[in-house]
Amino acid sequence: MRFLTGLLALVLLLAGMEASQAVVRIGEDRGGRIGNYVDRFEDLRNSGESVIIDGLCASACTIVLGALPPERICVTSNANLGFHAAWDFGPNGRAVTNPEATEMLFSMYPSSIKRWIARRGGLTPRMIFLRGRSLREMYRPCYVDAEVAPARSWSRRDRAARQRDVIRPEAGVLARQPD
Repeated sequence: MRFLTGLLALVLLLAGMEASQAVVRIGEDRGGRIGNYVDRFEDLRNSGESVIIDGLCASACTIVLGALPPERICVTSNANLGFHAAWDFGPNGRAVTNPEATEMLFSMYPSSIKRWIARRGGLTPRMIFLRGRSLREMYRPCYVDAEVAPARSWSRRDRAARQRDVIRPEAGVLARQPD
């Protein structure tokens, strides 16, 4: 009996270690190409891992909200989601809104996010932010210390790809907005 108790304790310990490492932390991610994020979050969805949003998750990064079920997403008090219309480079290298890509992006979001965006005028070139109480009403809070909590960050290759794909909006676009 003692052996079975010890074996059960070991199994539970190993299961707990695995579960504690099955977390990806997203923070200070300004987005990039939609296709790259769709692929990345599809892999994340298939992995069974959960996500902690702990900082800025803007633009294509917000696709995570539609890629994972809400029970696999939690937000810290630092979480800040930024939404805007999709765009391409137009003549003279200027950003031009892409209506088809914007519609596709909008369709990926869960209904609560769609309603929130719609109440603010929809996806436009202007960035709108969801954070604070409004965000915590939609997603469960995670009470973790950013320095202590075990998490798997994006790989170095993913970070490098994300840096290459970053779309840098005009200076005032990322200005803080009220809740």
